[in-house]
Amino acid sequence: MVADLHVHTTASDGRYTPEEVWAQATRAGLGHLAITDHDTLDGFLALVGRTAGGPVLIPGIEFSTDLPACEVHILGYIFNPADAELNRQLALIAGDRLTRAERMVAKLADLGYPVAYDRVLAIAGASSSVGRPHVAHALVEEGYFPDVAAVFDTVLERGKPGYVPHYKLTPAGTVALIKNAGGLAVLAHPGLVGDDAVVRAMLELGIDGIEAYHPSHDKEATARYLAMADEYGLAVTGGSDFHGIPGRFPETLGEFVVPGDLAVHLLKRPVQA
Repeated sequence: MVADLHVHTTASDGRYTPEEVWAQATRAGLGHLAITDHDTLDGFLALVGRTAGGPVLIPGIEFSTDLPACEVHILGYIFNPADAELNRQLALIAGDRLTRAERMVAKLADLGYPVAYDRVLAIAGASSSVGRPHVAHALVEEGYFPDVAAVFDTVLERGKPGYVPHYKLTPAGTVALIKNAGGLAVLAHPGLVGDDAVVRAMLELGIDGIEAYHPSHDKEATARYLAMADEYGLAVTGGSDFHGIPGRFPETLGEFVVPGDLAVHLLKRPVQA
């Protein structure tokens, strides 16, 4: 049996609805599926109680956190979705994302790329995690750029002229939030951090696992992070980071999977405060 523990839906910046993702996961024969939308539980909650006959649904989420030199993403698993503090923080983040999108639209207009804020919201649709991808699609739609990648490279990546930061927890605060909600905190795609010294610093925060298997990791990187997991006594996870974006691997759920044992071991791992 295989699993995918890193999947996004239209609740954040994925292309497919939670129901469509579930259908793909079922057709692909996944034994376990974790919906890990950015800063929201809406994708996961949309499937609760509606998953008979398919993979085991694991509560998940992906938080973005900032360090001076880079952004670090932390995945949360098997937490209490009703936890009051978790939901308070998610509400703060969602509200700030809307304000941030407005500020980005204003900044882009000053740069000579006017787009309508209402159009950005329309592109975001059901997403409760409005972000740069939605703004980027509006810019492509207006003909300013050939594709979303070009938008990010030119104006929306961190350090670029259209970038606007948003409210984020610190890495330590994120780990504490997940653990206090009864969950497990996992460092997402460590290879994308770009500095293994930073990765090691994150592992010192009391994190529970490391995402060793990811489409951005080659064999050498995967082996390196598996060794770190062993060194620190961490759970090993992995997933496709599926968004369903044409031209971005994987385009279909089930193209990148991990051994089902990873999900089984994660579910059995005790939560440590």
